[in-house]
Amino acid sequence: MAIGERIRFIRNLRGMTQKYLGMAIGFDEKTADVRMAQYESGTRTPKANLTKSLATVLGVSPYALDVPDIDSDIGLMHTLFALEDLRGMQIAEIDGEVCLRLDKSEGRIYDEMLKMLTVWHEQAAKLDAGEITKEEYDQWRYRYPEFDTSQRWAKVPSQELSDYFVKNLKDKK
Repeated sequence: MAIGERIRFIRNLRGMTQKYLGMAIGFDEKTADVRMAQYESGTRTPKANLTKSLATVLGVSPYALDVPDIDSDIGLMHTLFALEDLRGMQIAEIDGEVCLRLDKSEGRIYDEMLKMLTVWHEQAAKLDAGEITKEEYDQWRYRYPEFDTSQRWAKVPSQELSDYFVKNLKDKK
């Protein structure tokens, strides 16, 4: 989620208008809403000092607004928090282990996430069972959704290519 989307999400969560937030960080009343709209739409990106001011007014850490750096522990945590906000991912305990789970009440978001995670789980299970190599598993992960064979995200061949195969198969009979 881009910084503008995070600003909008948390601003709405706090019940603030763009004008109010803009004025609270020091923008002129006449342009406060326009400036905030530019940041929220991604037309402009706030510099670090402005991000810090926005975070203070919104009552969050600047990490909660920035695009998370998943190479750091704090960045990874804020990525998981964003997934909780956007995708209904929840922290839970199952059989004494802390785990992440999907919130079924999220409807369509739940269904889409479940499909993607199920396909990922199937590939991981194939790796564990020795049905595919680590290289094949990595190729699937790093080329997802291109190499997804679940038909959920796989590309459909063009009609021209499909016609070509049908014609050639008929010719071989």
